[in-house]
Amino acid sequence: MRISVSSDMDEPVARLLVAELRERGHEVLPHGALRPGDDPQWAVCSQAAAREVADGTADQAVVCCWTGTGASIAANKVPGVRAALCTDAYTADGARRWNDANVLALSLRLTSEPLLKEILDAWFAGEPSADAEDRANVDRVGRLDRERNPA
Repeated sequence: MRISVSSDMDEPVARLLVAELRERGHEVLPHGALRPGDDPQWAVCSQAAAREVADGTADQAVVCCWTGTGASIAANKVPGVRAALCTDAYTADGARRWNDANVLALSLRLTSEPLLKEILDAWFAGEPSADAEDRANVDRVGRLDRERNPA
């Protein structure tokens, strides 16, 4: 899987994230502080990573900033992106299952190495729900994108 990864700071957890994704066999497309010469501002690098998901260059993305909030907000401004700020494995599982989230947002401050691995395990094990109500909600979010950005 191709995964776009952004971080606004070169923090140990961001480097660990990249290493862990590669160890799991994913191709990593780095942005921000993870790519020399790139703009590390959270709004810029999170948008770049999310845009790769929206345009099909990447299958999913992981966006990081100190709290994870700014990165998730910026990513969610890209039509077609459903970014979820996850601070634990249960939230990551639910984001994939009920929300069909395609971008994971993480806090550089709160995410420890063991927690990162748990979140990634849950994220990658999670499958979008086939439940009609769950699908209807995800479809509604897609319509909100199209209403905001008519083609």
